[in-house]
Amino acid sequence: MKKLKVGLVGASGRMGREIAEVINASPACDVFYTLGRDKKVDHKLAEKVDVWIDFSSPEALPEVLKTASRHGTPVVCGTTGFSKKEKSLLEKASKEIPVLWASNMSMGVAVLNEALKVFSSIANFDYQIEEFHHIRKKDKPSGTAITLQENLEKAVSKKCPEPLAIRGGGIFGIHKVHAMSEEEVITFEHSALNRTVFAKGAVRAAEWLAKQKKPGLYQIRDVLFGK
Repeated sequence: MKKLKVGLVGASGRMGREIAEVINASPACDVFYTLGRDKKVDHKLAEKVDVWIDFSSPEALPEVLKTASRHGTPVVCGTTGFSKKEKSLLEKASKEIPVLWASNMSMGVAVLNEALKVFSSIANFDYQIEEFHHIRKKDKPSGTAITLQENLEKAVSKKCPEPLAIRGGGIFGIHKVHAMSEEEVITFEHSALNRTVFAKGAVRAAEWLAKQKKPGLYQIRDVLFGK
């Protein structure tokens, strides 16, 4: 069986190392080429990459997309903290190549986002999202909380209070969505127990995206539920 050649951006970071371990344990793919912050792109290698996985920084995004577009290679991106301008680069590239960006690569969080649709039937409730992350996480609220907020507000057709963002210790990620009335409270909660859950999700997304023939901006939900 031919293995998928993965180009890994940000391989020396915490998530990059975790993704490399998942790929190395997989019979379906290999880390073929790694791209670091100060490393110049080797286009002879880049053109052989089947799919890119990028967990680096917003600053690295333009070069990653430029390289991928040049060689017609799909990109899975899990970087957060993008400006509107940087997000527009993802949209622009998706007109030429398959691009999958997700604020959270966990399949469980993808299911949680889908589950929020049920709140449309109790849109009159009060809502609040809480998120907890380790003390080193820079973006606040997290990209995951922002995505949950967007999907929640879409479901209930109204603005909700900004997510409460808590930073402390070594928490990988806890996200809670509270729906509250005078008589009852419903809470949806997702807890990540380690970074491997995000790495496995990213690799699964890459394996799926490599099979997509059409350019487009894909979501993590598409991996589970189809576009």
